[in-house]
Amino acid sequence: MRKNPTRGEKSMWAILRMGRINGFKFLRQHPILHNQNNRVYFFIADFYCHEHRWIVEVDGDVHDKKEQQEYDQMRTEVLVEMGYQVIRFKNEHVIERSEAVVQRIQEYLM
Repeated sequence: MRKNPTRGEKSMWAILRMGRINGFKFLRQHPILHNQNNRVYFFIADFYCHEHRWIVEVDGDVHDKKEQQEYDQMRTEVLVEMGYQVIRFKNEHVIERSEAVVQRIQEYLM
């Protein structure tokens, strides 16, 4: 996905890169590994701020499917248990309403 980001991910990276939001630094496609109860969890965060353990996810149409929504919910719960904060946006919101997305991220990060 790093080599072929969606339009939403490209737009989000333009918003987050180089500390454009309150100086917070984000990484793209950051791996997260966690061992819990003899299970290994491996996730790729779309965007990750190491300093504050924030994850920003940008969801395309595949995330509208019931199975994917169940997986996303489980994934978010595991990440929150691990001490991360997760915020999700739909592709179209990032592309069509970038100002509102920026405002929501700023409020979230405060």
